Amino acid sequence: MNNNIDTIDLEDELFEHFRFEVPKGQTSLRIDKYLMSLIQNATRNKIQTAATEGNIFVNDATVKSNYKVKANDVVRVMLSHPPFENRVDPEDIPLDIVYEDATLLLINKPPGLVVHPGHGNYTGTLVNALAFHFENLPMNSSERPGLVHRIDKDTSGLLVIAKTEAAMTHLAKQFEAKTSEREYVALVWGNVAEENGTIEGNLARHLKDRMQMAVFADPEIGKPAVTHYKVLERFGYVTLISCQLETGRTHQIRAHLKHIGHPLFNDERYGGHLILKGTTFTKYKQFIDNCFKALPRQALHAKTLGFVHPTTKEMMRFDTELPQDFQDCIEKWRGYSKSHGTDQEQE
Repeated sequence: MNNNIDTIDLEDELFEHFRFEVPKGQTSLRIDKYLMSLIQNATRNKIQTAATEGNIFVNDATVKSNYKVKANDVVRVMLSHPPFENRVDPEDIPLDIVYEDATLLLINKPPGLVVHPGHGNYTGTLVNALAFHFENLPMNSSERPGLVHRIDKDTSGLLVIAKTEAAMTHLAKQFEAKTSEREYVALVWGNVAEENGTIEGNLARHLKDRMQMAVFADPEIGKPAVTHYKVLERFGYVTLISCQLETGRTHQIRAHLKHIGHPLFNDERYGGHLILKGTTFTKYKQFIDNCFKALPRQALHAKTLGFVHPTTKEMMRFDTELPQDFQDCIEKWRGYSKSHGTDQEQE
């Protein structure tokens, strides 16, 4: 089958094929020559092409083929296809199943669980767990069992899994037609000016940091993405918001919110792990560090998921509580804003 599932955006992904840590005794050497000596059957032309396409990273930054490696560099070769794309080993990983019937199931994914193999995570993923707990799940267009959509590793929340081919097709069409309901809760840096709004902008890989997505004004670049948001609670230096998705692009909420100047709290990839708002007092820094420890990931939770059931045609809507780490962080901010009056701050 060939489901057009815009929520997966497979062509926007990069998968780690090779990873090398340059030893201490390594002398300065062009990276193309260095990789040729380590990767079996690699030609210099292929390596140079990978570098030109932005697929060779040193210490998480893209490099050209003339980059000279040095001791302790971490070199990664990232390509657009999975290295083990047809291999999924069943693993006994527990699942938090919110709902299940003969055609589908809803899973409340904990933070830290990767949805499918890739990016150096070839085991211990949700797909490995699904292969263990369920037999004969339908494959999506990228040969991943059961997956209709996905969320990032450190994002928590709801995912719908198809158990039959008919359910996969029916659910995929709903996501493609933007008739499914997807609400996320996010804690973002800064005092969001408007009570509600819409962020629109094509998303594609960042030109300099290929691990990020970025918004482009040129309609010929990337794919259209639309995120609606509304303010739930203000804490002065940060704001709790709800995000409704029309589209489901890779890193859509994370990239859109950074684009409007409000990165997700503690989102390391998009700069939210830095203190972006607030005071310079040492006690404030300690408070932020405590918040980061309470919520050691980006502050994003897929709270609500709604869709028409493929068999009964009934509209189904599922809702989850915020995970404990997210609740703990919010409580810290709620207490801080009350005791320090930051709810009056205008960022």
